[in-house]
Amino acid sequence: MRVVVVGGGFGGMAAAARLARLGHEVTLLERADHLGGALTTVEQDGFAWDAGPTTTLLPAVVRDLFRKSGRPLERELDLVPLDLVREHRFADGTSVRLPGGSRAAQLEAFDSLAAGLGTQWVDHVASYGEPWELLRKEWFERPYDADVAPRELAALLGRRESLHKRLRRGLRDERLRLVAGHRLVMDGHDLRQVPVFAGVDVYLEQRFGTWTVPGGLALLGAAMADRLALRGVTVATGTEASDLVVRDGRVVAVRTPEAEVDADRVVVAIDPRRLPTLAPYVARTLPAFPPVVCHVGLHGTPGSELPDLPHEVVLHGDPLLVVRTGGRAPEGGAAWTVLARGRISEDVLTALARHRIDVRKHVVTRVDRTPRDLVEAWGGSPHGMLWQGPRSAGTRLGPRTPVAGVLTAGAHATTGSGLPFAGLSAALVADVLGRARDRS
Repeated sequence: MRVVVVGGGFGGMAAAARLARLGHEVTLLERADHLGGALTTVEQDGFAWDAGPTTTLLPAVVRDLFRKSGRPLERELDLVPLDLVREHRFADGTSVRLPGGSRAAQLEAFDSLAAGLGTQWVDHVASYGEPWELLRKEWFERPYDADVAPRELAALLGRRESLHKRLRRGLRDERLRLVAGHRLVMDGHDLRQVPVFAGVDVYLEQRFGTWTVPGGLALLGAAMADRLALRGVTVATGTEASDLVVRDGRVVAVRTPEAEVDADRVVVAIDPRRLPTLAPYVARTLPAFPPVVCHVGLHGTPGSELPDLPHEVVLHGDPLLVVRTGGRAPEGGAAWTVLARGRISEDVLTALARHRIDVRKHVVTRVDRTPRDLVEAWGGSPHGMLWQGPRSAGTRLGPRTPVAGVLTAGAHATTGSGLPFAGLSAALVADVLGRARDRS
């Protein structure tokens, strides 16, 4: 079967690799001159930063992808856990260093803020145990069918309660609420519009930990590009899909400015708003835009001239700031990335200095990106769809679509945030299409 995958981000590459391994003839179209999407590197003046995420949840998703598309992940690169997920610093001067993969360690960390906070936190996290198992089995790992879905899933997806309301009812201390919701806020969501189940990330962090690739997650994108070559996927970079070609109600090709690429099936791993054939089906949805990003190269040694920060520090306030320190730098330097979300009325590094992390005199180079810059560079938002109400889960388009022969994968085809959920969406596509010899 001839399958055309539109989009060379992680979701598109994952779908292409799985389908090629299943015997399909796969062509991948990517508008940029390289693969990877947000899984790429920004480089300047000898410094290098991950363009997008620096950590991932659910390492089993990545391992399963590599195992089922060829060689195991361990033969390609290292995926290692972080003992410390991140440090949270609050406006009142208190802070908490949040470990991953351990209920007991998180209980102790929050009790260090105030007696009893640890119990509140671990009870909140534990409340996501059963919902996660239901979502995993019936939503993220199985193509959704409303006619056969369990009643429990329909009830969970149909709840009117927002995550904002849930956190205010269940967590009396504002600092706990800030920690519980910060990932979704950084992804551009208003917690009053977010369903309760979207807060499941705190459960995944506590149970499975947070993982990274030494040298940066961009190496994962490079490994996936190599996997496509191994599996014989035809890759056409610098080729933008302008629309789908549909005849007699079924897709038959993908239209590009140069030609039409024939297809028996099409997997759309970009924002479907970019394709006129699919745009009407998502007309009522919006993308979740990225934050402001400042990549900064610094001179000085952490712990001496520079603050000695962990891999990630969250500075709560308005704007909400996140500092990531894991970039590559020349000897005697450091490469940080600062993300900002909220009311940004001053330079990002000036806002950072108000939190007593002042590195302005140490700047060697910097690369600033607005949300618009990032969306234009990546061809869409890696954060997928914007939550527009607690019951808006059904607005996602995927893995099946109303257009025969068209499926979707990637950030816009899932309700989770980040690489593992994009990877799970690709696995759903492979499940729907099956092996080439099994389908006409």
